[in-house]
Amino acid sequence: MQSREWRALARLPGIGPRRLGELTAARPDWPAGVLAVLPREAATALRLWLDHPARSPLTAELDAEEAWLAAGPARYLLHPGHPRWPRLLDQIADPPPVLWAMGDLAALEPPRLAMVGSRRSTREGLANAAGFAAELAGRGWCVVSGMALGIDAAAQQAALDAGGTSIAVLGCGVDVVYPPRHHRLHRRLQETGGLLLSEHPPGTRARAGFFPRRNRIVTGLSLGVLVVEAAEKSGSLVSARLALEQNREVFALPGSIHNPVARGCLQLIRDGAVLVRQVDDILAELRQWVMEQAPGRALEDDQESAFAGARDLRESGEDSLLRWLSDTPTPVDALVSLTGRGVAECQRGLLALELEGAATQAAGGWVRLPTRSGA
Repeated sequence: MQSREWRALARLPGIGPRRLGELTAARPDWPAGVLAVLPREAATALRLWLDHPARSPLTAELDAEEAWLAAGPARYLLHPGHPRWPRLLDQIADPPPVLWAMGDLAALEPPRLAMVGSRRSTREGLANAAGFAAELAGRGWCVVSGMALGIDAAAQQAALDAGGTSIAVLGCGVDVVYPPRHHRLHRRLQETGGLLLSEHPPGTRARAGFFPRRNRIVTGLSLGVLVVEAAEKSGSLVSARLALEQNREVFALPGSIHNPVARGCLQLIRDGAVLVRQVDDILAELRQWVMEQAPGRALEDDQESAFAGARDLRESGEDSLLRWLSDTPTPVDALVSLTGRGVAECQRGLLALELEGAATQAAGGWVRLPTRSGA
């Protein structure tokens, strides 16, 4: 189906994300097969649009959406089957029917980690969020969050400041700034390295009920979620639960037992979340997550690109990063000088090698890992 047809389906009465996902999986013929399996009210609305588009309210709605897309640069509508659709979302129970996007679609290419936490964060929590986000960005990861007050915004701002990428999933239209005080961050996320996503059409105002639904997309886009600070009853713990339901890894930063916004993280750790002290704790778990995918299961495009990048590096002869690594740690700046590559290119290559298990970071730089027998 084309984009307009898909958007028409998503707007039919009684067709939510779950039913639309089931319809996608069934792959019925368009339009006869689709009409045959739709509930009566939805089928009637679709038949009216197909046979008498001028009389259907869907036509005006779809025309308005297309006018918005054409009104400015870097505006997109993603849907299953679109070449830039994040395939990790196909693994969750109720993926969004469409994703409105504004910004740089290249932000969807790196591997992604969600970072969430308290809106009423402590100074230490904000510093931890910024530090982890900056290091993740420097090592080629994209930080996904919800542009909320506190931890979310601190993580996303730090990732962009570090020259990395960040995706904000909103509980309103992508053109709506919420919370209003984040207008500068909203603008930055429309530029290089940033991306705004929402399942709601442009112009949709924020509503309380949209945010729990938004969280499933934040975690669904990501390989794992890092909870930096969270109270015992908070939206961050909802995100952690959603991540577990989606078979994602859950990470938590420990904190003082006397700090109210650390208690949620301590509860997560007690319940089995990975205790995190440094970025390497996260990458070690996620590398295992990627390597343990069932044979023949399609990997996320950006993950497959990372492995392809590692293979390319191994096969590029004298210019290979791997060639310059040994069991003695080599700093990134030394690799830049030795290979002639840029810092960002070296960091992406090193991440690819780390994901493949060919190299790892140690005190003082990067080292080459022994080749497994039979590899």
